[in-house]
Amino acid sequence: MIYSAGLRRSELLNLKVEDIDSKRMTVIIKEGKGGKDRMSTLSSNLLNLLREYYKEYRPKEYLFEGQKGGKYSAESVLKVVKAATKRARFRQSATPHMLRHSFATHLLEDRIDLRKIQHLLGHNSLKTTEIYSHVATNYQLGIKNPLDTLYLELK
Repeated sequence: MIYSAGLRRSELLNLKVEDIDSKRMTVIIKEGKGGKDRMSTLSSNLLNLLREYYKEYRPKEYLFEGQKGGKYSAESVLKVVKAATKRARFRQSATPHMLRHSFATHLLEDRIDLRKIQHLLGHNSLKTTEIYSHVATNYQLGIKNPLDTLYLELK
């Protein structure tokens, strides 16, 4: 969920069942960092998993709740992410925030406009979002050099 919608850990923990809009395929983030509301994308694959999850666990208030109900803990989210990276045999242990960074980087590599990524992440400043352009390794792939284009036109 963090990777799929570019969520901060606190935003994940505050999600309620009604914040998943399957008709519009969006995740509604209420009172994110700075008290701002925003929307992000909802993956159809994730929606199917969330439906299975809902049928099995029937959360009452929050989308993800602890065993005794109530909000899932931040520590538990970290443990889940670390266990998943270990099972996936990643060389480096991941954190929830690294998943958010990966979301932004992969969108940038897929040529999504930086302003749209800014909106999805809830950044006030485009400068904050621009950090990802330095991380994206495939960002420049597929861009034709203007000299090559000009050379083809001269032939």
